[in-house]
Parts: sequence; C-alpha cells; structure tokens
Amino acid sequence: MLLFQLALLPLSVSLYGVVWLLWRYLRPLFVKSPLDNVRGPRSQSFIQGNLNQIFERHASDFHRYVEREFGPVSILHGLLGNKWLHIYDPRAMHSIAVKDRDAYEEVPFFREGNQVMFGPGLIATVGDHHRKQRKMLNPVFSASHMRNLTPIFYEVTNKMKNTIANSVRDGPAELDALTWMSRTALELVGQGGMGYSFDSLTETPEKHGELMRDLVPYTTKLVVPLMFLPFISSITTPSFRRRVVEMLPFKSAQHVREIIDDLHATSRSVYNAKRSALTGGDEKTKHDVSEGKDIMSVLLKANIAASEEERLPEDELIAQMSTLIYAGMDTTSNAMTRLLQKLAEHPEVQEKLRQEVVSARDGHDIGYDELQQLPYLDAVCRETLRLYPPVPFVCRETQRDIILPLSQAIRGVDGQVMTQIHVPKGTTIVVDLQASNRNPALWGQDAYEWKPERWLAPLPEGLENANIPGVYSHLMTFFGGQRSCLGFKFSQLEMKVLLSVLLSNFKFSLTGKPLVWNNSAITYPTVGSVSLKSELPLLVERV
Repeated sequence: MLLFQLALLPLSVSLYGVVWLLWRYLRPLFVKSPLDNVRGPRSQSFIQGNLNQIFERHASDFHRYVEREFGPVSILHGLLGNKWLHIYDPRAMHSIAVKDRDAYEEVPFFREGNQVMFGPGLIATVGDHHRKQRKMLNPVFSASHMRNLTPIFYEVTNKMKNTIANSVRDGPAELDALTWMSRTALELVGQGGMGYSFDSLTETPEKHGELMRDLVPYTTKLVVPLMFLPFISSITTPSFRRRVVEMLPFKSAQHVREIIDDLHATSRSVYNAKRSALTGGDEKTKHDVSEGKDIMSVLLKANIAASEEERLPEDELIAQMSTLIYAGMDTTSNAMTRLLQKLAEHPEVQEKLRQEVVSARDGHDIGYDELQQLPYLDAVCRETLRLYPPVPFVCRETQRDIILPLSQAIRGVDGQVMTQIHVPKGTTIVVDLQASNRNPALWGQDAYEWKPERWLAPLPEGLENANIPGVYSHLMTFFGGQRSCLGFKFSQLEMKVLLSVLLSNFKFSLTGKPLVWNNSAITYPTVGSVSLKSELPLLVERV
C-alpha cells in the first residue's frame, strides 16, 4: 500500500500543478471582474498580454502612452488574460503604501526571485517577518549614523578622484561614467555598509563590480519565466532547481547563476570575517576598514544584544548583505550616471553647481550638515531623482478583496463615473513611481522637463495638498510606508559627496555617441538600443 502511495505522489503533484495553473490563469476567462469596466490598452496577445510591453527594455514609450491616453488609473493585461491594475493616483497610492498596506504585498514572482538571488532578506520577506527585519535595520540607516559615515565616503570618493585625474592628466579623455559610478558605489557600500573593501579603485576594475553590473540587464530577459517561479518553488527543492538551471543551454540563465554564486560567496565571506572580528572584541574591530562604524558591524552588534525572539538568524543576516550590495550599488550608481549625463547636457547648470560646491569646500571636504544646506546641490539631486527614478515602477498583489479609493473620479468603459474601484484578491497592481513624479496635474505643464530651479521656489499648491505617500520630497522615488527604501539617506549622502568632489575637479561633456536608457527593474544605460553592455561614455577633463 505504501509503495502504491509513493508511486502516486508524482502524479498527485503534477495534477495539483495543473489545477493551480488552470485556476490561477484561466479563471478570469469565465468569471466577470469588477475591473472589466476600467479602461486600458489592448492586450498584445492572449498568452502574454501586455507583459512584453511593460517589461521589455524599450518599454518607456509604452508607459508614456498609457499615462497620456488613460491617466492615473488603467487596466493592463497579464498572462492568459489576467487583468492588472496600473496606478499613479495619489489617494490610491496612499491606500497601497500606508492606509491599507497589509492588503498589498510584493508580487510572488518578485519575492521568490529575490529569495533565490539574495536569500531571505528585506526585499524577499512579507508581513511580520518583514517588519521584524525592518525593525532591526531601521536604526543603522538613521541620519546620525550617516553623519558618522561621511568621512568614509570622502576617503573612497577621493581615491576614485585621484585615479580619474591620472587618466586625464594629458588632456580630456573619454571615460565610462557608469563604470566609475558603479565601482565607487560598490566600494561605498562595501566600506560604509559592510566594513569591507571590494575595489581598490585603481584603473583595473575588480570582478565583483563587473558581474553585478550585468545582473539587471540579464534578469530583464527572464521576467516572464520568473512569473512561474512561485509555483515551481512550491513543488521542487532548491537543490533540484539548481541542477535544472545548471543544465539550461541559455547564456542569460548561466550568467545570472554565476553572478548570484559570486554574490553569495562574497556575502558569506564578509559575514564570517565580521563575526570573527566582533567576537574578537572592540580593539580588533577597530582594525576593520571603517573601524566598526559600518552598517553591518552596527547591525551585528545590535543583533547579538537583541532578545531571542527579535534576533535575526545567520541566513537572514547574510541575505541582508547580498541585498545591500545589489540595491546600494545599482540604484545609486545609475542615478549618479544619469545626473552626470544631465550636467553634460546642461553645462550652465554644471557650472553653477560647481561654483556652489567649490565655494563651500574652501579647500576641505564638506561636512554632513553643510552638505544638507547647499540649495542648488539639493535641487539638482531632487530633480534628477524626480524625473528619473532608478526604479520606475513596483508591483503589488492584493491579499484580499478591497476597495481602492481615488483622488479623482474616472469614467468607465460603460460611461459610469467611478470614485473607487473594487479590486479582487490576487490582482497585480503596477504602481508607476515615475508617472507619479511626472504627473502634469500635480507638477505643472513642465513636469517632463529637467529643471532644478523648480525646487528653489514654492512647489505647486496642488502637489502640496495631494498627500503623496513617498518618504522623500513629494516623490515616489523611494516609495512610501513600511516598504519604502531604507537606504534613501545613504543614497542621498552618496550622491552629494560624489558631486562635491567630482565637480570641484572635473568637467563633463557629451561624446556624441547615442545614449539610451533602458527599462528594467532598475533602469540602465547603453550606447545604442541593441547592446546589452551597460555603459555611458562621457568626455572628462580637469578644471
């Protein structure tokens, strides 16, 4: 009897999988949805809906079309006719991020993908598990702790400055801004975040940075297969999935596996070194790269002192390291690269900003508090993060049927005026952060223009009253609520330190090469629209 039951097990699992897929993806074909009355673009195909248009690297035109034609609330189409909701209505975003946050969680394919790539860290957990991790991490990203990290940031940035200065000592030279911003961001995350040096910032790049820059472009090509990851994970073991991936004949899958292996090995190595240093006492820890002031040293100390129920296990601590490396490197480096491109396109802004930081430096590094008091530096950073958020949108899934309130009424397909939408359980919601930041109804008719001066005057009254739930300057760039970006102060400090040093020493100009920014989980630049190589060449010269 037992042998018979064991023989039936694979069949039962397969049957369960088929039933789950049929229920999950074919149910909308036979059950009427309250979302049927919301307007939106046509589905491109029955199988993939609008997914290619949403996630492919050149999707920015499609997103702009959806904003222009359908406004802050519209319907998109997922796999096999499933209806997704596209949102940048302020009141709806407030409900999603703050008021009814427990009803909206990260979509399963995003969580499971992060779990596979980085482990059970902050961007792979939900509910009480996520809140426990965030409670432990919150203090290490405070403004007071960022103040302590400022000298480390300058030490790293000045190393980068010296190497670039050597490269342009004989005159202007073409340099890849993204490579230098990525290498510096990785080293800042390494020393400021983990007390570990990844890159000596000499002229030869280190392996870790080269690999990490490839993660976003290569995973973008795997978005649709990743949507089946939650189901696959529920019926297979990690070791089985690993063997399957190793046998796949696809370059993208194998390169992503190589990147993840390197990231995990690095994080474990750093964790073991930090743990050993901490157990060796404070004197030994002081010999660490940042004398024990880095984020992970502070976190590990707090974790050791925490009660048993609040303490994070080893695998979660290692996952926080992997998450910090990925999130801290790609987002800020791409934002800084975009900012340098805008300064090259607008030399008058570059010169005005240079005068402000040179005057403030007065022969020395600008302190943390002084950096926060430079109005034009702050305006340039805010405007770049407004118009070009590194993460253009995020996805959420409803955990129960819920009523989503709207700031402005919309007219349905049947002509009905709706002030709220009944959203069924299991609906994927695309929260369009970039569209919110560029909404002409809130920011004015020049919302799509890069104008740092807008931050030096009072902002539009409608924007002030809109109750945007973002944690930073009426912007959704870092999201809002309990799933907002914990490291946004780290990122801001990094950008301001980098600009204060770079503009005091160098001038940046365009090379004439076609620069294209590609849509992804994190936007990235290429030369032309075909290449997968992340890069952004600029002409650099001494001042």
